[in-house]
Formats: sequence, C-alpha cells, structure tokens
Amino acid sequence: MEKTHTLIVGGGQAGLAISAHLRDLEIAHIIVERGAVAERWRSARWDSLVMNGPAWHDRFPGLAFDGWPADSFPGKEAVAAYFETFATTINAPIRCGVDVKRVVAAPDGGYLADTSQGPIHAQNIVAATGPFQVPTTPAIVPDGIITQIHSHDYKNPMQLEDGAVLVVGSGSSGAQIADELLQAGRQVYLSIGPHERPPRSYRGKDFCWWLGTLGKWQMKTPPAGREHVTIAVSGANGGKTVDFRRFAQRGMTLLGLTESYENGRLFFADDLQANIRDGDKTYLGLLAEADDYITANQLDFPAEEDAKLIPQDPDCLKKPIRQVDIDKADLRTIIWATGYKQDFGWLAVDCFDKQGRPDHVRGVSRADGVYFLGLPWLSMRGSSFIWGVWEDAGMIANHIASQSGHR
Repeated sequence: MEKTHTLIVGGGQAGLAISAHLRDLEIAHIIVERGAVAERWRSARWDSLVMNGPAWHDRFPGLAFDGWPADSFPGKEAVAAYFETFATTINAPIRCGVDVKRVVAAPDGGYLADTSQGPIHAQNIVAATGPFQVPTTPAIVPDGIITQIHSHDYKNPMQLEDGAVLVVGSGSSGAQIADELLQAGRQVYLSIGPHERPPRSYRGKDFCWWLGTLGKWQMKTPPAGREHVTIAVSGANGGKTVDFRRFAQRGMTLLGLTESYENGRLFFADDLQANIRDGDKTYLGLLAEADDYITANQLDFPAEEDAKLIPQDPDCLKKPIRQVDIDKADLRTIIWATGYKQDFGWLAVDCFDKQGRPDHVRGVSRADGVYFLGLPWLSMRGSSFIWGVWEDAGMIANHIASQSGHR
C-alpha cells in the first residue's frame, strides 16, 4: 500500500497550482493524471483556439509566457507547453497515465484511492479535475438525422462535410467556432441564448483589467438568475469584441434558442431579440462603469465614444426565423457548443448535496480531508481562471496545513 499525505486528482492548472503551494509548505503529495499534463488543452480543443485572456493576465505568478508579448493571446499548444514548463520548474510529483477508479473513506482514517496503477492511501484528497469534464449535448435531434458533434470534438472547418452548419451556443466557444466557419466560406446559422458580451478592450485597457479594477473578478456569487449565463469573449485574430450583429452583416444567420425538432425541421424560441438586447445591456453597462471609474479617479485615458455605437439590426434580427428546414437549408452539421457537466462518480465520499453537486465552502468540503479546486465560483468569479485557481489553491493548501497540525 503506497501512502502519501495528500493525493491530487488532476494534472491541469488546478492540480499544478496546489502542488506548488503544498511544496512550499513542505507537505508530501502526489498528483495523478489520466492523460498528460494539461492534456485537454491539446486533445479537447479546436486547432485555432487561443486564450480568452491576455498573456499578462492568464498565468501563474512568477512564470510568464516565454516568447509571447504581454497583450497577446497564446494558442492552445503554447498554453499546454506553459503548464509542462511549470510542472518541471516546481518538480511536480506528477504521474501521468494513471486513472483514478474510485476513492472511499479508509477504515483507519484518511482515504483509499483505487487507481490503474494500484491503491494509494492519503490523508487528504484534492479533486482538481476542473469544470470541463463531460460534454453536454441536448437530446433535441434524433441520431441519424444529421451529423452532430460537440465543440469538444470540433477541430477545424475541413473536418466537416460540405453544406451549411448550425452552431448552438453563444458563449466564447460557440461565437469563435461560428466566426471561424464563416471566415472559411461556410453558410453558418448561430443559435443564440442568454449571454454576457463584454468589450474586448475599452479606453486602452483589456476587459480583464477592467473586471479586476472594478472588483468583478472578486464577486463571491453570481447575480440571481444568471448563474449559468455564458460570456461571449474572444482572443482570436488578435482579440476583438464579439459582435453578433456584425457576424450577420458578413452573412451569418442568427437564431434564437434551439427548442425542438420535428419532421425535418428545427424550431427556435422567440427570444433572439431579447438575448441580443440583454447582451448589449451588459456591454454598455461595463463601458459606463469604466467611464465612471475614470472620472472619479481623474485618469487620463483616451476617449472611445465609438465603442458605444450599436450597429443597426440585420434582417435576421428584425424578423427572427423560427424554423429551419434541414434539407432546404442544406444543413449538414450541428455543432453543440453547449458546455460540460461535472463528473465525480469516482469520489464515493459523502461530500455532495442532494443534486449531486460538491458541497463545499471555498473548496473545503463537508467531508474532512476532501477538497475541490478549479470549479466555477469556487470562492469568486475568477476561480476557474488560471490566476484565480492559483489564489484558491493557496487557501486550500493553507487549510490542509492547518488541519494537519491539528490532527
């Protein structure tokens, strides 16, 4: 029986962050990862993906992106290489290719992990598997009607058969994939649900800077009713504000939320105009808050009044299309950019609520010695981002250290 003080499950940004903090606290630990370090950045992302935040922002303290300007947006290969470099720098005790099958409470205290390379006993378990675990695809269109893939499996326009494409989802993934397909000359339909649409930058500062300055990254809970609203932001092509109206001006057809399928037709909700208007509201609201901050602090930032101009509504927004005939539209592929769900089936410990969600306070679960890290809103809005997971990892590592002293 191999023993360690703390077992970290997951070798991505969360697992590496807490490993660094535990190392500084001289707490023995092991990281187990079913793939390679930061594997999902390479295998579960499309080819042209770049970070949504600039290199100065989306990183760990003490290690910059080598060869990338501070305001640039590194690609997915650069991000994976960054974490590999970090793992080497801190001499992380990581074991790749190890699958954790089940974790249970040990009779004599602590926890017993059944892994593909044998059992491990640990006093503490850190679930650092991240928020992107199991792709979710709504059961709307029956199999065999049309080719359907999740954004998890999308790589590039060349992999898709000829014909029009429907992209479902107005978050960062859906917006970027739809834009890439449009640039590739495809006929693209984009199904848009509720979303937030921040500016890429405003008055000389990136939106990541503004969210930090205005205290929005540190928000402890999401606004009521907007817990699962996606954010349409992109670092692609050097970083530009996502503007769905301009997508339509270039030939994209905007649609409301995808509702149902029947007899060769897809049906869409009558919510396109409302979703676009709500996105505009969050966009203009952030600009107004930024203006107020600049005025209150007497900052000499360049004016950018043109950023407040909203383009005219395209025809597909003035008269929303409520249904699409698959054959008449020559629709051949649906890409579901509809997010992921968490999967903690391997963690057989009483630390979940009635809905099966982790029951925790800032990552500290109700089960003594079990921790969660890297989840959205773990302790704040920024918890699932690279810099945010670093802060949360520090808090959890200190908790582990204090509890170890108590024991």
